[in-house]
Amino acid sequence: MRLFIILVLVLFLVAVLLFFRPGGYLIVNQPEKSDAIVILNGDQVTNRYWRGMQLLHAGYAQHLILDVGAGEIYGRPDAELAQDFINRTAGASASQVSTCLIYGDSTKDEAPQVGKCLQQLQPPARSAILVSDDYHTRRALSIFRDRQPQYTWSAAAARNDFLFGLPWWKNREWAKTYLTEVEKTLWWNLYDRWRN
Repeated sequence: MRLFIILVLVLFLVAVLLFFRPGGYLIVNQPEKSDAIVILNGDQVTNRYWRGMQLLHAGYAQHLILDVGAGEIYGRPDAELAQDFINRTAGASASQVSTCLIYGDSTKDEAPQVGKCLQQLQPPARSAILVSDDYHTRRALSIFRDRQPQYTWSAAAARNDFLFGLPWWKNREWAKTYLTEVEKTLWWNLYDRWRN
């Protein structure tokens, strides 16, 4: 009983700290020079893409990989739409940008698939910068370091002012995003990371 009370108090204190922090805990924005830049798949990837291109042009890596879901929209595969977008926007850097087809819709599912794409680069990558929405960077970095430890990972945050901002409680959408991401981060750290 005493152990249960202590556990409840610890969880309560963690919840209070996460609730009252302005949200910066979720954000990791410390890209390091690497072999590749990986833009994680998601619903709204455009901000991530431009952040990745910014890093590519600044010389943080020689190759950029855009993760693309295996679905389709309006009768066209997502991978085809992504390649069209790259061809229209990458300019002289187009030869340095490729896509990585992702099956599944979780960061945990994405990690091993990204590892295979990094191995296909010439030479195969040993380090990579993850680019994701700012609120998702801490959890994504933790997942990739856990599931793909053979690589050196860093993270770069892409702003998405519609979904998240600081302080998070000033906007309804930001609050929903913050609370959902805190829940997912706790779930990952307390349960999911320990499963095979």
